[in-house]
Amino acid sequence: MGLEKILSISGKPGLYELKAQTRSGFVAESLIDGKKLSVGLKNNVSLLSEIAIYTLEEEVPLKEVFNKIKEKENGGKTEISHKDPKIKLEEYFFEVLPDYDEDRVYASDIKKIIQWYNLLHDKGITDFDTQEQEESDVKQEDQNEKSAE
Repeated sequence: MGLEKILSISGKPGLYELKAQTRSGFVAESLIDGKKLSVGLKNNVSLLSEIAIYTLEEEVPLKEVFNKIKEKENGGKTEISHKDPKIKLEEYFFEVLPDYDEDRVYASDIKKIIQWYNLLHDKGITDFDTQEQEESDVKQEDQNEKSAE
């Protein structure tokens, strides 16, 4: 599973997996404790696949930041905790993404990114690339169209 079904819900701790869509919103399952909850359309919800981090030149998709953390940590969890002091968090993030915009990326953002990465790692979600899956889906559709002719 990639990041396209993983949600962050404002006001709720942790991350959620999108399970089903309803008339009034959708059903999501917590990655922390597995509890399901109904989320209304009024809630502020972000898909992790749509989040980007500001750098000095452009916005970098969160999946690329996660891949850089994964590369730095050799596929393991982060060496620091999201509860570490602000200066340690900023030093760590500078190693991961040296050109991040320090004026627009706050320590609270870095804490969330580290916490999310470790939570996803604990749940075995470490394949953050969705492009390869999309490309294989397109190839499969092309093959289906050719075989239908």
